[in-house]
Amino acid sequence: MKHTLAGLLLLLCVSPSFAQRKDFEIPTMHAARGTRGALASGSEYADEAGMKIFFHGGNAVDAGVAAMFAAAVAEFSHLGLGGEAPILIRTKTGKVYAIAGVGPMPKLATPQFFMEHRPRPGEILTLDPGGLKGIIPVAGILPALVPSTVESGLVALRDFGTKSFSEEIEPAIELADGMAIDETRSGAIARSRRFFDLWPDSKKTFLPDGRVPLPGEIFHQPNLARTLRGMAAAEKRALASGASRAAAIDAVGDYFYRGDIARRIDAFMKANGGLLRYEDMAAFKLQPEEPVSTDYHNYKVYKPGFWSQGPTMIEALNILEGYDLRSMGFNSVDYIHTVTEALKLAYADRDTYYGDPKFVKIPEETLLSKAYAAERRKEIGHMASMDFLPGMINGKRGKHPTEMDIARTKIDDALMASDTTCVDAIDKDGVIFSATPSGAWLPSVIAGDTGIPLSERAQQFILVPGSPNELEGGKRPRVTLSPTIVTEHGKPLMALSTPGGDNQEQSLIQLFFNVVEFGDNAQAAVEAPRFQTRHLVSSFDNHAWNRGDLLLDERIPSSVAEELAARGHKIGIRSRWASGAAPVLIRVTGDGVIEAGADPYGYRVAHAY
Repeated sequence: MKHTLAGLLLLLCVSPSFAQRKDFEIPTMHAARGTRGALASGSEYADEAGMKIFFHGGNAVDAGVAAMFAAAVAEFSHLGLGGEAPILIRTKTGKVYAIAGVGPMPKLATPQFFMEHRPRPGEILTLDPGGLKGIIPVAGILPALVPSTVESGLVALRDFGTKSFSEEIEPAIELADGMAIDETRSGAIARSRRFFDLWPDSKKTFLPDGRVPLPGEIFHQPNLARTLRGMAAAEKRALASGASRAAAIDAVGDYFYRGDIARRIDAFMKANGGLLRYEDMAAFKLQPEEPVSTDYHNYKVYKPGFWSQGPTMIEALNILEGYDLRSMGFNSVDYIHTVTEALKLAYADRDTYYGDPKFVKIPEETLLSKAYAAERRKEIGHMASMDFLPGMINGKRGKHPTEMDIARTKIDDALMASDTTCVDAIDKDGVIFSATPSGAWLPSVIAGDTGIPLSERAQQFILVPGSPNELEGGKRPRVTLSPTIVTEHGKPLMALSTPGGDNQEQSLIQLFFNVVEFGDNAQAAVEAPRFQTRHLVSSFDNHAWNRGDLLLDERIPSSVAEELAARGHKIGIRSRWASGAAPVLIRVTGDGVIEAGADPYGYRVAHAY
């Protein structure tokens, strides 16, 4: 009986043709399964909002947008309405689009301004008596970009959804009116309370009655609720005047970016030494664009463009297609070493060549080509590389940031980048929504009485002349946010995304392989032990690098860790509760079942119906 039960449990997680998994561990929960739709996200509040829309006839985009807006209210430790939201969407007809949900730097911003700027309290840690220069603040008002979450969600809803904005925003308004705060949010406020002393509107929002709200208490955001109701009212006025559904959704964007909200943010910025202006907001408009993609055997993988780190995963897949990963075995020494070395090459290209395509010429065709990947594959050896090796473009190797002069300083732990969330949805018609909403995390500056937290994303620029990712007014930083869509023979297969900053592509590529190479179901794939290289230039804070670092989940056998160390990797072991990512994944099975998994060690949530 014991062996029969074990066999049954194994079948629940590994399909018969992929029984390659060793050191099998029973997942903490089953995948959520349904036939009409599934949604996975960063909180019960966000998932409930999206599922409510599903239950009322919405498609995957409707559900995803509602969940995203709800997350911007409820998951304020990790994101807010003033942040960013890159989105990928697959339509019913099979076309995939990207929405570049990243706002530009204010036009007033210049590299010289930040090179000469003396950091103020709450921007890094302590002031250098000598007048430290050359650091983009990681918190405060200066690293704010034009908010893009709203525009990104509106474009997705207008062009690919079916519901009204008022229907979509209703769950978010209810949450802003009052929600039971959880341990994650309460703890984040407690860690940020010193920062709030510098910003009265933030203190009023997050420390009601002058104290940290405790888990289970009702937390209110009345100013944000009023802003959201004003946005819904703008749509209703447009519809009452005879506007079409699309035009009425555009009216919401006009209210936010070219109306009352933009003017109040402008006034707050001017009063508090910020750079963002009404003109920056008014000029911001998005349109769906082409994603980047590659074929990995029978699968097509879609990612956002070079304004993100998304192409890093494409480059790594092209390199790894030349190996028989399945025969290496899941999380074997050879598997971890090979995937890690491929990722190190791809990240070296990211740090050297990626930036805003509107401002810099990127060798996109070369970087994404199979021929280029074949040449890069030759640079992987038996031992761990300690070099940062961007690829050869037109016979010349680009200059990696580790060869450049980048200022560094100690960053207060309370101000360090506080991550992101994820929202993915698939419906019965094959519509897919994948998003990585982020920015305006705690500790955040609340823009006056709008209730809107401002982004800290400008820290993802670097102050290095000639770098594709050098800060410039009107330019977007190269962001880490990177949703993912996968199809098989043109049919919908997966949506997956995760918080994790520089770890996003690393976690997502492992989830992808867990499914397509090792046969995991959605839940087993997200729970499986992962590894992470820090042999890259951090996109956050003081842009540190950790040459040769390789972090392993505690569940990976010590014998594997020892052999990897013998190959030259600098091994660190960490808890499954501190993996550096918290992914979700939804896949469509061969029978048409929609199956969703959510990382329990990151408190992710998944539902299906």
